[in-house]
Amino acid sequence: MGGLIGNTSFLGIPVAIALLPTNTINYTIGFDLGTTLFAWMFGPILLQENISNFSNFNFKKIISFILGNPASKGIIGVFITYLFNAEEIIGNYLWLPANFVIFMAIIVVGSKLGIIFSQKRDLLNFSDGIHFSIILKLILFPSIIYVICYFFNIQKYESFALILQGLTPSAISTILMAEAYKTRQQLAAKIFFISTIISIGSITIVASII
Repeated sequence: MGGLIGNTSFLGIPVAIALLPTNTINYTIGFDLGTTLFAWMFGPILLQENISNFSNFNFKKIISFILGNPASKGIIGVFITYLFNAEEIIGNYLWLPANFVIFMAIIVVGSKLGIIFSQKRDLLNFSDGIHFSIILKLILFPSIIYVICYFFNIQKYESFALILQGLTPSAISTILMAEAYKTRQQLAAKIFFISTIISIGSITIVASII
């Protein structure tokens, strides 16, 4: 999950807005929605305590995971809001709780990173397959997106919008899910930290080349 789900909301979208024409924002937001749905659909399944139950899942249970995850509920809520032309009213009411949730999420992430920084010898320890996650997230995944864009002849800026999202480091949501399910929290935090540091250079290099 650390090698597939990118930090598109907090980093990818702002960087895309800074570097790309405004008409590419639909590609950027679409990518973000897709990865968010993927994370919250399959994350709870993969992080459950008894992973052997995965083979016993029936269609009804899979549908319940798809419809019950936070991302799906959010998209359904947005659809209903737009249906009744109430986006401005709802947006004003949700502004405060949304900022509170973001604030609390950053506190959780900061606390986990603080634990890692307190163990300086382990800060850049690439054990537990961390290097595989970094290679997958920052090299293989954006390369696959580039090949797909080239194969389908997607235009330059639209391709760059998608590749840029693929280049984003590991997502904050991986830490939040690891914390929620008490599963390898420090590993998720390390992947997030190391991939974020490396992505500063990788995003800059790729943006300059393109």
